[in-house]
Amino acid sequence: MAHAVDILRTGAWLTRERVKLVVFGLIAASLIAVVYVVATSDGLNDRFGRPLGTDFSNVYAAGTYVLDGNAAAAFDPPRQYAREQAIFGAATPFYGWHYPPYFLGLAALLAAMPYALALALWQGVTFALYLWVTRAILNTGRARALADPLWLPLVIGFPAVFVNLGHGHNGFLTAALFGAALLQLDRKPILAGVLFGCIAYKPQFGLLVPIVLAASGRWRAFIAAATTVAVLTIAVTLAFGLDIWSAFLASTRFTRAVVLEQGETGWHKIQSVFSVVRMWGGGIPLAYAVQGAVTLAVAGGLVWLWRSRASFAIKAAALAIGIILATPYSLDYDLMLLAPAIAFLAADGMQRGFHPWQKSLLAALWLVPILARPASQAMLIPLAVPAMLVAFSWLLRRAMTQTGTKTLWPFAIRPLK
Repeated sequence: MAHAVDILRTGAWLTRERVKLVVFGLIAASLIAVVYVVATSDGLNDRFGRPLGTDFSNVYAAGTYVLDGNAAAAFDPPRQYAREQAIFGAATPFYGWHYPPYFLGLAALLAAMPYALALALWQGVTFALYLWVTRAILNTGRARALADPLWLPLVIGFPAVFVNLGHGHNGFLTAALFGAALLQLDRKPILAGVLFGCIAYKPQFGLLVPIVLAASGRWRAFIAAATTVAVLTIAVTLAFGLDIWSAFLASTRFTRAVVLEQGETGWHKIQSVFSVVRMWGGGIPLAYAVQGAVTLAVAGGLVWLWRSRASFAIKAAALAIGIILATPYSLDYDLMLLAPAIAFLAADGMQRGFHPWQKSLLAALWLVPILARPASQAMLIPLAVPAMLVAFSWLLRRAMTQTGTKTLWPFAIRPLK
């Protein structure tokens, strides 16, 4: 037992041969699955009658409403479903539109193309952005990470990539915006703020960003982010009218009550503390209470961390993980946000040396997106949640060691030795 713990602590089990076996195995299996799904489709639906890219169908359907001059209809679930059935067939499942109006312009642009082309372009362009930003993060470690050709298969083979591809989702874009904002934060704070502001299209991931920017005194980035959101809001209002906001706010009741609180999406897909409580039979008030406690604890930890003298890599990775932990509404394809965290920590480890448990934690964060859903179904444990909690705690303890802090109020945490 002691030997096994020591292997995990040092990361000695993570040999190059094992990494290559897992990475190339996952890439091969995923590519075969993608080719099979596309080859057996009719160009619109797969062999099971689901739209290719499943969730992308709601983006495309919403975009057609914008092109029709009736953007508010996308926020009405029955009408949105009727449009999806009109495009993809009466048997298609319902894929709800849960985004703020900021996303409607892009949806309209994509809906102006044939569906298969729009899906391919959407995933291809955002995937390229994800690769570019991740490479730039890895390059912060004096390019040592990029000197190893295995970096590219690791980035391409990150399991969340294939979860995102299967759903035709926006995880690539979110990860790219967030990673790029962190990269530019101290170099070009105004640009970083603009990039943070653009994440308003996924508002559940923006809760902690302004708190961290304010707490760390990064006021130019804070003001730029707030200005970006304001400009986007004005532009959307001018384009679609004030009624678009009342339609959006009305739709949030459906998202909250049906999708989140009742778990109609499936508890096995939602990777949050809230979903753990609900999956285990806890009531809605209890789930909100536990989620609220975790959110406050994460926020407090981030405020301390970003005001400390800890390395930027630890701060960046903790914020990327923290924004996922802080929201009750995070699905497995949103685990693409772990990519910037992994990249920052990997680059830092290549430059400064890896600390105890760091390699094993990186491997766990890299693997968890492909295990999260089946583990939730089989064992009622959304594995991403404990993995992120452990990683976030490790980052705080690592920062305490760096800064010589003995305790982190209000919790007593012994620093690593």
